[in-house]
Amino acid sequence: MTESDRSASWAAYYQQLRDRPPRKTLLAALDAFGEAPHDALVMDLGCGDGRDVIEMLRRGWKVVAVDAEPEALRQLQARPLPEGSDVTPVNARLEEVPIPLGVHLVNSSFAMPLCQPEAFRRTWDRIREALPPGGRFSGQWYGPRDSWIGRPGMTFLSRDEALGLLQGFEVEMFEEEEADGVTPRGNAKHWHIFHVVAKKR
Repeated sequence: MTESDRSASWAAYYQQLRDRPPRKTLLAALDAFGEAPHDALVMDLGCGDGRDVIEMLRRGWKVVAVDAEPEALRQLQARPLPEGSDVTPVNARLEEVPIPLGVHLVNSSFAMPLCQPEAFRRTWDRIREALPPGGRFSGQWYGPRDSWIGRPGMTFLSRDEALGLLQGFEVEMFEEEEADGVTPRGNAKHWHIFHVVAKKR
């Protein structure tokens, strides 16, 4: 596949997602903060075309938007952004980007499972270290009955493993979802997902 074909494929993928609302995990985390903290900074790891980013900007957060796909960031920058928006796009894999100490919120919607297990755990350790007391994580992790299990370069967690990673956090949302459905590309899939919002103690 040429670079042009790859970009076109991703552009079509993001067009399928264009009008979807921000994820419930992000909304729960933002609602828990209430008014955005002074100099509020959020890192969106695996931001895609920005469906979550727009909501953060709308609420006055400064956003570092990270994605490995250049087309994702092109799609984000083509969106109409709220007036006064402060967004920094970063083209990088989420497991490689620095996470600054003191970041108030790390959001990673359906992206962290796309790391191989060692990188997933290193990334989670960096998130834990970077968040100050009262900082939050919001996102999704995949469970062992997800139909993608066995794919190389991905991480799947049992319920106990997922909860174990949240030691030292106040768990504000931990919802387990298991259902048959389809991917945004239209492929049948059995989803096993943990929806997580957690505040560092």
